[in-house]
Amino acid sequence: MNHYFADLHIHIGRTSTGRPVKITGAKSLTLENIIHASANMKGMDIVGIIDCHVPEVIDELECLIQKNVCAEHPEGGINFGKVTLFLGSEIEIYDDNCKGPIHVLVFLPTIEKMKRFSTWLTTRMTNLNLSSQRLYEKGKKLQEVIRQLDGLFIPAHVFTPFKSLYGKGIVKTLREVFDPGKIDAVELGLSSNTEMADQIKELHRYPFLTNSDAHSLQKIAREYQKIFMKQPTFEEFKRALQMEDGRGIECNYGLDPKLGKYYRTTCQKCFAKKEEGALQCPVCGHNKWTKGVFERLQELKDATRFHPGRPPYIQQVPLEYIPGIGSKTLVKLRNVFQTEMNILHDASLDDLKKIVPEKTAQLILKARKGELSIQAGGGGKYGKVTQSPS
Repeated sequence: MNHYFADLHIHIGRTSTGRPVKITGAKSLTLENIIHASANMKGMDIVGIIDCHVPEVIDELECLIQKNVCAEHPEGGINFGKVTLFLGSEIEIYDDNCKGPIHVLVFLPTIEKMKRFSTWLTTRMTNLNLSSQRLYEKGKKLQEVIRQLDGLFIPAHVFTPFKSLYGKGIVKTLREVFDPGKIDAVELGLSSNTEMADQIKELHRYPFLTNSDAHSLQKIAREYQKIFMKQPTFEEFKRALQMEDGRGIECNYGLDPKLGKYYRTTCQKCFAKKEEGALQCPVCGHNKWTKGVFERLQELKDATRFHPGRPPYIQQVPLEYIPGIGSKTLVKLRNVFQTEMNILHDASLDDLKKIVPEKTAQLILKARKGELSIQAGGGGKYGKVTQSPS
């Protein structure tokens, strides 16, 4: 068995011809740039690109295979040498059973099956060339199709206030929308962690995933997991989700939820935190709020104990959040340690001090252990590192 770092929620901003896919994604977020940054800068072993249903993306992958830049593995996935790509798609569901929208991730083992899925979407989606588009079909029907194609079905960022399973307060149980037996895992999102999610009893049966939802190259691997399996293939990942023969998710690495954009309920106008029982913002008098993940889970929680078999959730702080690490310093660190995974997981204090001041080196070690002080985010505004506790 081997260990693999995986970030399974990365968007494509533009195709190789410059055509937009994720409108809010950076223009530099192309397929080849994602592969290069993930392997050589971030240190990922597996990436899930979730816009692979787009016909031009499929064409680009087939062209790269013909040029021997990459190759399909017999057990699924596209091998680029240092990194393996899992073919995914993010879909927006808004059917008769819910008042959504709800985002889900689906993953398929081969290009041939992704092409079949893309064809199926043609008559059920207004614009097949864009990311995260609304599906004019029931969620349970989508689950059936993905199961028939030997794929994986994963509700995405399940607690965020917008476009998620639990976020808007309309759905109280996943059974209202999905077949519980056809869900393979659950993606937590940036404003929650394992302990928070395990407050919901119906989620105890599913493995938790932590992914970046990257809209730029810089955001790749701000959340990820370490997976224990034989090789980086789609079928091995399936077995890992089922914890087959010792495989499994060994560790989740995610933001401290306080760093997420939607951790606490905040005023929609000035981002002030809502005080308990307040009807109006104490700062500006506005009376509309964006409900935070923390408060939403207080409404939903029904479990008296946590799932006993969960892997550890390590609350890491990405390097870009750490005071004293700007873009130039990050380049210096990468030049010495090659990848951000090496910096975050392996670099010693003495080695770090050769590149950055001791104070910054200490902050990196504290970030590694989840020991930094955080000012909570909310309402679409990220939290921030304030200072290191003494």
